Amino acid sequence: MSMSTAVEQAVHEAEHQLTDGTWNLAANETALARDTATDTALDNAIGPADSHQALPTIERLAALREAIAALAITIARTHGHLAWFLAQCASHLDPVLHWRALEAPEGRAFRTVVPTSDELTDAETAVLLLAAMLHRTGQLT
Repeated sequence: MSMSTAVEQAVHEAEHQLTDGTWNLAANETALARDTATDTALDNAIGPADSHQALPTIERLAALREAIAALAITIARTHGHLAWFLAQCASHLDPVLHWRALEAPEGRAFRTVVPTSDELTDAETAVLLLAAMLHRTGQLT
């Protein structure tokens, strides 16, 4: 399953929990979701859809790693449903942590691989889906 499909499924599950009342957002969760979406690398790392595809692989990979770091920081600052949701999404982005943008001398790259353009785009789409969900969640009161 692609990263974007997996994140999309997590987003749908979260939206369902918010709609049916299984997940009742506390004010601090709403603020943290909003902050994560807007004030961190998550929103800024990828930028508008399709703009990132013109960037070199090393910059695209750096942006994706910044987004994962923003998720990790947010997960460390919260608990409950928001932490579980973000952890699930972050785990779907795990392949990004195994990618490299530089050629490895003599194949010594700690089992990392150079991602394809499609893989980068899939990861970027996943981050955009997550950022959009957090924007919506951050507007709930």
